[in-house]
Amino acid sequence: MAVAQSEPSSAAASLTGLARALMQAGRLPTSVLQAAQRQSSLDKSPFIEVLLKSGHISSSELAGFCSEAFGFPVFDLREFDLSTRPEKLVDTKLMLRLRALPLSQRGNRVAVAISDPTQVQSLDQIQFQTASTVEPVIVQHDALMQILDGLGRSTEQSLNDMVDDSFDVDLLSDDTQSTSEADTSEIDDAPVVRFLQKILLDAINVGASDIHFEPFEKFYRIRLRVDGELIEHAQPPVAIKEKLSARIKVLSRLDISEKRVPQDGRMKLALSPTRAIDFRVSTLPTLFGEKLVLRILDASSAQLGIDALGYEPDQREIMLNAIQRPYGMVLVTGPTGSGKTVSLYTCLNILNKPGINIATAEDPAEINLPGVNQVNVNERAGLTFAVALRAFLRQDPDVVMVGEIRDLETADIAIKAAQTGHMVFSTLHTNDAASTLTRLMNMGVAPFNIASSVILITAQRLARRLCTCKRPAQILDAVLLQAGFRKEELDGSWTPFEPAGCERCTNTGYRGRVGIYEIMPITESIERIILNHGSAMEIETQARKDGVKSLRQSGLLKVKQGLTSLEEVLGCTNE
Repeated sequence: MAVAQSEPSSAAASLTGLARALMQAGRLPTSVLQAAQRQSSLDKSPFIEVLLKSGHISSSELAGFCSEAFGFPVFDLREFDLSTRPEKLVDTKLMLRLRALPLSQRGNRVAVAISDPTQVQSLDQIQFQTASTVEPVIVQHDALMQILDGLGRSTEQSLNDMVDDSFDVDLLSDDTQSTSEADTSEIDDAPVVRFLQKILLDAINVGASDIHFEPFEKFYRIRLRVDGELIEHAQPPVAIKEKLSARIKVLSRLDISEKRVPQDGRMKLALSPTRAIDFRVSTLPTLFGEKLVLRILDASSAQLGIDALGYEPDQREIMLNAIQRPYGMVLVTGPTGSGKTVSLYTCLNILNKPGINIATAEDPAEINLPGVNQVNVNERAGLTFAVALRAFLRQDPDVVMVGEIRDLETADIAIKAAQTGHMVFSTLHTNDAASTLTRLMNMGVAPFNIASSVILITAQRLARRLCTCKRPAQILDAVLLQAGFRKEELDGSWTPFEPAGCERCTNTGYRGRVGIYEIMPITESIERIILNHGSAMEIETQARKDGVKSLRQSGLLKVKQGLTSLEEVLGCTNE
């Protein structure tokens, strides 16, 4: 395909492969393709997976485009009989690495299923491996990866091996830093190791944020938290719980023999020589064994940019203006799992320039951001948030981030830092923006200190984003009015949507999440209320007069835009 046209910008000219083809055909906005290619480069993941995960195009639409643009036929893998494929032709590991599936062989010609026709190196490698002429066939990426994932050794067989009492896993000792090639091979072949790797990869592929390994008296359960919802993923035999727990604890540098007290650690899964995923591991003694929860730490989420977080244009402008100020305090509030860390790190990433000194104190640091000096709080060693903050102020900082303000001492030091020429970011656990200010007053912070230091408060929630299979919802006007819509908004110019369910979203109707925000700048009117020891209700009333949208109002706007459902907004916001 050759489309001759001038590039709109030097940034657009940097697009390559499939991204460039989509841009030249005008199928997607250049900004969307740039963001996807940038993220793909940052986390070393295939561009096609990043693009599909963004939700801007479906797998079937992309397959149709590739067929039309590159002149290869489309094939429906759902109609393909796997038993007819040439099994010995290409090694399974190579197929997984290349994301290509040989479908048939006739003489010296091999039909190969691919989802991204711009990856010509994959076709060249298969041609070299098979010594045959490769004939590409376009298939849907999701269907291709599902088949490739199932070609390895089945989980059921692995579990049968693990239940065998004679099986003994060769675990690395806690202080072992390296092993010989023979030892590594033996460990990688262990069924318990392969099973754990499969669970971790499954969690990454579905976009899970946490993995729960839960032992009970008569069964063992593994659940994944996807888009904020816990979903049961597997029920392996109870007999493997000790081996699985031991393996995770070894990788996390935890004490295998200690099962009576909780432990915390970190581990890493190497997906390729250039890409690794970090996990934060927490153990908890329960009645029937240790429960383990693995938090998946996605460093690429902080690189998405503020446009990808779901701010409305006016909210984004207010936020950017606030963080570009030379000093002051910006507070982010919301419950656990509402995306506060990602929001803070997105702001830090914007400010992360060679001329700015940034220091953060966290418990623990979840996202590694090169160029930022990150400190893990260690209460046992005496390194608290307050101690770290004091040390920061002697390190000539421009920007300081405190993971959480938990006590008066930390609040006082953070506010003094904001008053003495530093930009300070932090979080608080409150329900909305207005109650954050009264929470600081209740902690014992003087009102005049709050009024002179805090410049912006943002409250946020994460709502599940509707999949592309969404369908129009029939909702009575009375219900919409009760939810918070104004009567003049029900003019028929927009349609609410509800989840439908398809293979792409595993029949939940939702795929990914979108942020809902209340962005409240501290105006002179709100400062006066603070100085007069005003209540959260007074502050909220004034914020509405100043044009600040509440969480519910912001959520209803996402409903009008068709990004999420009314049910989802009502579930995560209060009015």
